[in-house]
Amino acid sequence: MTTPERPMSETPSLLSYYQAIERASADMLAAAKAGDWDEVVKLEGACVLLISQLKHAARGQPLAGDELKLKSRIMQRILVNDAEIRMLAEPWLERLDDLLAGRHKTLH
Repeated sequence: MTTPERPMSETPSLLSYYQAIERASADMLAAAKAGDWDEVVKLEGACVLLISQLKHAARGQPLAGDELKLKSRIMQRILVNDAEIRMLAEPWLERLDDLLAGRHKTLH
């Protein structure tokens, strides 16, 4: 699981959480491109945990100046990764929906 890297005694910075989430989203995109949806789901769980940790760490620890700019760039990359993952997932989800609904596509 992806977690912010830090020395044992040092509290992770907020940016380290954003960077870890970005790495996990890039890994999710790579797994989606490879069609490894089990890995995508696993990494999504890691992202949920990281986001929860970030929310907790962000209390009373605001970012300023250059950190805000970096956070914005990281968030943009995460959103691009997310959009690409969704685009790749749509056909897979449609096939799954058809399968669960008992609709079989036949080739003619």
